[in-house]
Amino acid sequence: MLPTKLSELNKNNKVLIFLFLLFFIFPKASISNEPVDIWNKTNDVKIEKKENLSNQTIKENKINFSKIKNKEIDEIEITEDDQEKNAEIKLVGLYDPQENDFNLDMWVNTDGENIKNTFKRIDKIKLSSFSEKIFINTMMTYSFAPKNKLSENEFLKLKLNWLIKNNKNDVIENFLNNNLEFNGKSKLIKHLVDYYISLGDISEGCKKSTFISKEIKDSYLEKFRIYCLVLNKKNEEAILNFDLLREQGRSDKFFDNKILFLLGIENKSSNKISDKNLLNFYLSSITVENFKYEPTQKTDKNIWKYLTESNLISIDKLEDPEIIKKYEIAASQGNFDKEKIFEIYLSVPFNIGQLINANTVYQSLEGYESRALIYQKILLSDNLKNKLDLLFLLEKLFKKDGLQDIYSEFLSNNLKEISSEDIPEEYLKIVEKNIIIEKSDELGKIKYDDKILHRSKVLKVFTEQEANKDKINKDLDKIYKKIKKNRKYFFSIKDVILLESLSSDGIKLPKDLNIEELSKNLTVPSNINSLVDNGEIGMLMFKLVEIIGSDDIENLDPETLYFIINVLNKAQIKKVRNQILNLTLPLRV
Repeated sequence: MLPTKLSELNKNNKVLIFLFLLFFIFPKASISNEPVDIWNKTNDVKIEKKENLSNQTIKENKINFSKIKNKEIDEIEITEDDQEKNAEIKLVGLYDPQENDFNLDMWVNTDGENIKNTFKRIDKIKLSSFSEKIFINTMMTYSFAPKNKLSENEFLKLKLNWLIKNNKNDVIENFLNNNLEFNGKSKLIKHLVDYYISLGDISEGCKKSTFISKEIKDSYLEKFRIYCLVLNKKNEEAILNFDLLREQGRSDKFFDNKILFLLGIENKSSNKISDKNLLNFYLSSITVENFKYEPTQKTDKNIWKYLTESNLISIDKLEDPEIIKKYEIAASQGNFDKEKIFEIYLSVPFNIGQLINANTVYQSLEGYESRALIYQKILLSDNLKNKLDLLFLLEKLFKKDGLQDIYSEFLSNNLKEISSEDIPEEYLKIVEKNIIIEKSDELGKIKYDDKILHRSKVLKVFTEQEANKDKINKDLDKIYKKIKKNRKYFFSIKDVILLESLSSDGIKLPKDLNIEELSKNLTVPSNINSLVDNGEIGMLMFKLVEIIGSDDIENLDPETLYFIINVLNKAQIKKVRNQILNLTLPLRV
């Protein structure tokens, strides 16, 4: 019989009785056969597993990520080794690994320093739409962090910094909606808020303040939320939040003055202009009478953008060369409207003699003056050949000072206005090279050609989701027999790509078709192959992003395309592979 007073027991007896009660009263507490909810209320994945969970363990446990997310998983088997030291692993991301044939361990075996260095290299590349899609899908997939030299928080910081720097606002909002609590949340929200303030769209910025939870203690975001309450005429709630902020010592004199004025509590606002941050600057612009501000090259890019979008920069009668130069640099960095640069050029005064002899006079001028003279001459030119010469001369002048980003779109738009029939033959190539073609996301209809293997209807196994493999096998046999009769037929690299992919998917190839012989002169870099062998799927995809870079996937040379498809086949990343095959092999009309 148990003693009625536990206080009479010594420490050891208390522990023994507690364990006894725990075992008999709650026998199921330590058994993992019941359904386990590992998708917590914050939508973050929490999995109690040993941190060094292996790829093999994940495969054996058959973790279906979409089922985890929807709480449909029946059980997760925890091995004895895992039970020795359970650790709560919190995952944040956007995409289930299986969406792209990835896995939770896609980064575990990769050295953290390699990941950081790869991020730096990719950050310098202007990625094509396809490269960028692979990059975002890879880095935003739910996964465990590397074991070495990169913590979970450091890894997440790399990803979020890239999204912020590249203004991937749709991805950022999606991420905020799907991950309620994570390190760096306030930084993402501040980016969205500043983005909409810089556009002069304050109401949209206020909508983003709904992401600010009570748990976030960020004075900048709390100040913005208070301003939004004032803007929406919720003064009582604004005052309560404002008083709380001041009581906690997280406000300042500048903000106090502006908010009290906007609330109507104080009759006058200070004329002080603060560019410490965008919120301060915005409040300055709406409370200071006859607001005027001259930005410098050190001015924050969001303030530049706000000034431009709100028409707070006057370009009339600009005469100071340093100010004009400052605006040119800002425009080349994307912080100032490029079109306004040409408006400035149009206001620069030249006499008739300078305009008539602009082709030689420009050489005696420096910087913006030489560009302004040639620009005005282009507007006056009525001879097509002369106009083309001047357009390409102006391009050289922009490049000379590293300002070509201002000019490329202007040049393209002017060249598009000229009919191709009117362009002299010697200018055709250079004109074509400088026209920016807006690429449509819509793919043309596939036209199958059974005379060419990589364009034949065998492709349906990759281009159609419900393709019948038995029928594909029969089609391949028929097409191969026709090709075999054509003694002039040459198996191209794209044919080899198709055949290797078919074989990888279990399609039976004709017995007398020797793939090894056809691909003997095609190679795959050893460092790429080693990533597959080591299970470094995340790094493999990042390497492919580097290789494709700014190129459209359709324009890759066949040798590069071959080793990309070859490694994707080895890694069994077939969903990405199929996207590439769909874009590169078929003839589209």
